[in-house]
Amino acid sequence: MRRIDLHCYPGTETWIASQGPYVDALGAYWGKEWVAKSEEQVVADVTAAGVQAVLVAFDIESLTGAPPCGNAYVAGMRDRHRSTFIQAWGAVDPLRGERAIADAVAAVSEHRVLGFHFHPIMGHFAVDDTALNPLFETIAGLGVPVMIDVGTTGMGAGMPGGMGARIEHARPLSIDNLAARFPALTIIAAHPGWPWTDEMTAVAMHKGNVYWELSGWAPKYFPPSLQADIRGRLREKIMFGSDHPSLPYERILREWDELGYDQSVLDLVFHANAERVLGL
Repeated sequence: MRRIDLHCYPGTETWIASQGPYVDALGAYWGKEWVAKSEEQVVADVTAAGVQAVLVAFDIESLTGAPPCGNAYVAGMRDRHRSTFIQAWGAVDPLRGERAIADAVAAVSEHRVLGFHFHPIMGHFAVDDTALNPLFETIAGLGVPVMIDVGTTGMGAGMPGGMGARIEHARPLSIDNLAARFPALTIIAAHPGWPWTDEMTAVAMHKGNVYWELSGWAPKYFPPSLQADIRGRLREKIMFGSDHPSLPYERILREWDELGYDQSVLDLVFHANAERVLGL
C-alpha cells in the first residue's frame, strides 16, 4: 500500500535553527532532545518506513529573528530526492503584508511548491483575520491548497506566557470562516485539533473544501468519536501525516494498524484521499 505523509519536517540543522527560542521547550514537550540529522539520514529514515513524504517549510523570522527553513530549502531537498519527497509545502509569513504576497507568488512560480503551510499559534495570527484576505486571495488565485495547524502545539508549551503565543489562534472555527470566505481554496487542517476535535469534525463535515490530516498525535490517543468517524462519515476527508521527526514512523504506522481499520479505509487515509484532493 502506498503511504503519503503530508506533514514531514526536514529534521536537519536548518530546520531546528528555524525554531529559534522554542527548540528546548519543544524537545521537552516531546520528551527528547532535538538533535539534527543530515539530509542523507532523513532520507534513509523516510525511505525505511516505506513512506513518500511532503516536506514542510517553517518561517517565524519576523517574530524571533531565527533564519527560516524556507521555500528554496525544502524545494531543493525535494528535487534532490524525488522518489522520497514527492512535494513540499512552502511557508510565507502573513505578518509581512505585501512581502508575503510576493513570496507566495515566487514560491509557486520559482520553487513549484504544492501549496502553503500555516502555523497560526507560532505565527501569532488567526487565518480568518480579514487583514490576511489579500494573501489568501492570492493563494486561491494561484490554484494551490493550504495546510493549517489546528489545536494546541508543543512550541512554547511550558514557557512563561507561551512566549506570547495564543492557542486560540488555532481554533478550527478560524478555518470554518476562511473556508466560507474562499470556497475555491482547498484547505487541509493539520493535527487532531485538541481541545477542539469535535469542532474540527463539524468544520470538516460542513465545508466541502476542508480536509483533515492527523499528524502529531500517536493514533492510540485519537478520541473514540474520531476513531469511529475515520471509518464512517469522515472516511473521504482524512489523510495521513506524521509531523516527522516528532514521533517515530515505526510507532505511528504500528498504532494505525492497531486501530483495526479494514483495507478500504486505510487506502483512503494513506493515499487515495491525498491523490484525489491534492493530485499527488
